Amino acid sequence: MNNTLPHLALFGASLIYGINYTVAKGVMPNHLLPLGFIFTRIIGALPLFFLLGLSVKEKINKKDLLRIAACGLFGVAMNQSLFFLGLNITTPINAAIIMTTNPILVLIACSLLLHESLTSRKWIGIFLGLGGALLVIGFGKNIHFGSDTFLGDLMVLFNAASYGVYLVMVKPLMAKYHPFTVIKWVFLFGFLFVAPFGGIDFFNADWGSFPPSIIWAIAFVVIGTTFLTYLFNIYALKRVSPNVVSIYIYTQPIIASFIAIALGKDSLDFIKVFAASLIFVGVYLISVRPPRKPEIIKQENNTFAKN
Repeated sequence: MNNTLPHLALFGASLIYGINYTVAKGVMPNHLLPLGFIFTRIIGALPLFFLLGLSVKEKINKKDLLRIAACGLFGVAMNQSLFFLGLNITTPINAAIIMTTNPILVLIACSLLLHESLTSRKWIGIFLGLGGALLVIGFGKNIHFGSDTFLGDLMVLFNAASYGVYLVMVKPLMAKYHPFTVIKWVFLFGFLFVAPFGGIDFFNADWGSFPPSIIWAIAFVVIGTTFLTYLFNIYALKRVSPNVVSIYIYTQPIIASFIAIALGKDSLDFIKVFAASLIFVGVYLISVRPPRKPEIIKQENNTFAKN
């Protein structure tokens, strides 16, 4: 199967995330509190996912409902809430650095839950990408981890872990169902988990006082950062490993940096070019499988003939 489209989808998701750093700035907490913003994202994207779901007539097996509910908890409710709550307490630089642990956590989770082998090729790819991302995030920045940011840092770390669990847990569902079916039910359960907490902040917000720029920013976060990115990621997960999906997080600082350069807010230098090279080599090592040995192919053919 051609893997070009999944990689384009993952790059598209990373591009949206990169733009999101600029567009969504100032929405929270000045206009919406963290949980109210999460509620807005979910309640805005949920009808869109169900509209897509109308094109696929497919029933969920009852035994899979518990896994889907867990995906809604880890991939939507905990993932989004912990990140926004954590970001409110810690610094954006701290959050960006901590989020680079996600591919490593996914690699470990794949080994434990999906029994994927931890090859040296994958580890090298992960750490090359990690090195490139940290170069972009940390070079020339004032990085500070301390007691005043500890709780926020911890929340962002748990957010990275929860999203890693989600990517691994949702993968088997993609083998059984259409992506539209999976994502609409995952978001429904996510909504049920978030509604008791985020609904209060959502309805208490003074929506009439929001300037047009904030309304447009919220619309971008709902349609782009929530609806499209989850859709792109779930589409890619149907065709590639969770490891491949997670390592694209390393491209986000590069994309955000190049957007800043295009807007004249940053400049291109050797560090950024070198970091981008590390990241793309890392993505290549994780996503491209080495050619199988002839004796392995022969053994697989013999097994297939016997069956």
